[in-house]
Amino acid sequence: MIYLDYNATTPLAPQALEAMLPYLREHHGNPSSVHGEGRQARAAVDSARDRMAAVLGIKSHEVIFTAGGTEADNLAVLGLARAQRDKGRHIISARTEHHAVLNALEYLEAKEGFQVTWLAVDGDGRVDPGECARSLTSQTTLVSLMSANNETGTLQPVEEISLLCREKGVLFHCDAIQSFGKEPILCQRFDAVSLAAHKFYGPKGVGMLYVRAGVGVERLQHGGAHENQRRPGTENVAGIVGMAAAAELAECDREKEQPRLARLRDRLWDGILHAWPEARRNGSERDGLANTLNVSFPGADGEALLMNLDLAGICASSGAACMVGSLEPSHVLAAMGLEPALARAAVRFSLGRLTTEAEVDETAARMGPIRSLVCG
Repeated sequence: MIYLDYNATTPLAPQALEAMLPYLREHHGNPSSVHGEGRQARAAVDSARDRMAAVLGIKSHEVIFTAGGTEADNLAVLGLARAQRDKGRHIISARTEHHAVLNALEYLEAKEGFQVTWLAVDGDGRVDPGECARSLTSQTTLVSLMSANNETGTLQPVEEISLLCREKGVLFHCDAIQSFGKEPILCQRFDAVSLAAHKFYGPKGVGMLYVRAGVGVERLQHGGAHENQRRPGTENVAGIVGMAAAAELAECDREKEQPRLARLRDRLWDGILHAWPEARRNGSERDGLANTLNVSFPGADGEALLMNLDLAGICASSGAACMVGSLEPSHVLAAMGLEPALARAAVRFSLGRLTTEAEVDETAARMGPIRSLVCG
């Protein structure tokens, strides 16, 4: 099997697993309990919080652990918007955001009287900071944009836009779930940042939200005083410990690993073009993640492509993993102006730590036979 779906999820790093094992085997205490086992679990969570803060260059009390990236995004969007609603109910975002942000914003529009301005994107999927600046009003309280798109890998000018927002006193949330470990992320330049452990070789089911000190966020759930009264629920001790270990490893390897992945991505693209000359690359070639290649194959059907790739032993994706079963074209590619036929014929290849040159070459070699099967 050739696994080229790292943007959907990554294999658990051995170092993360080793860090987790004591809290899956021997140490099972509740971090809120006052006895010895509980104190040991609390110490593990506190240590992981300190380690995440050190990796991100933030303060430990600015870390909120969650059950994953979707919860982190929801807590950021809903929690920040509701905490600021007395100041205004205008939010700015883009239609290329992950559904964890899109659906939360649509809920605020439909149910709670908020107005959302949706920024347009160019053919590469990038927003214009000038349009964002022009969209700011006296009622704007929040801007939410991802740093890197999960489908195309396109990078957004989030630091520039965050600076504009800070000058106007508007909060900025950055969804960095796809970019952490691949691109540098300076949390101090934002008011909130979302992460998900399983995107950088940590365990599934755990994430975090950075919220800058002094910024209010309204909790989404009720039932306890955990996470400094911002996110109730017994902490996932093993997952949190694994996340911290994976984050340290990802940041340590980033500067060496990303150039390697960029070379493999470009090698894969050259091989695909040789086998399928009409193929079209989606997203920014200059401002994009090193590991991500989104390709439309004219004349093919995306579902048939993925089925034949799977039969050939290649794991790829048509877009966001959470949208499995959707027959609609990618909302990201549609926002970029791709015609529906090309959007439906798109495949995302995303490379990672275990990807080899031989796997890339084998994938490219199998595209010719697959082309004959799906295009007749």
